[in-house]
Amino acid sequence: MNDAHTDIGEADRDAVRRVRAGDVDAFALLVRRHEPRVRALCASLLKDSGDADDAAQESFLKAYRHLADFRGEALFSTWMHRIAYRHCLDLQKARRRRPAESLDAMLEKGDGVLARSQEPAPDAGAVAELLADLPDDYRQILLMRESHGFRYEEIAAATGVSLDSVKARLRRARRRLVDTARHLWGPAVVQQAGEPS
Repeated sequence: MNDAHTDIGEADRDAVRRVRAGDVDAFALLVRRHEPRVRALCASLLKDSGDADDAAQESFLKAYRHLADFRGEALFSTWMHRIAYRHCLDLQKARRRRPAESLDAMLEKGDGVLARSQEPAPDAGAVAELLADLPDDYRQILLMRESHGFRYEEIAAATGVSLDSVKARLRRARRRLVDTARHLWGPAVVQQAGEPS
């Protein structure tokens, strides 16, 4: 763990201690520090930005109510991401709908599995459909890594699977996505997106 993570981890543990001691405002520090990534995680799992905002807010409320359960063995961010991940999965099950993630950010970023190229390329809707065909666990891990920049350890902690499983699922998701993209759009589009032949 690098110094920045160590410093943030200690600052988070200090804020948790302050909240437990009665300083309710200290929780606002945790929300401000972690809301962007928690919201990004929710957005990767839920299609609607309003749903993602609500899910992030509800996740922080759950974290606040269960702050006594945070033992400090892991980073607060890891614990928080796990709460948000599970909450979003619960929402998906309750609504009985498959999440359709927006991949505009992934396409614009240009360093994901698929990127805009000089060749006629798939639009964001076509890529979203392609992703929708991936198994849920593959799609979620792929989006957490490619669109939102989560580290492997953060994904493992949030999803509750081993680090090796995260890497294997990510590898399979990328392979499946690339194979399908090659079939639909030809190897030139995928080749220009950075996938070796």
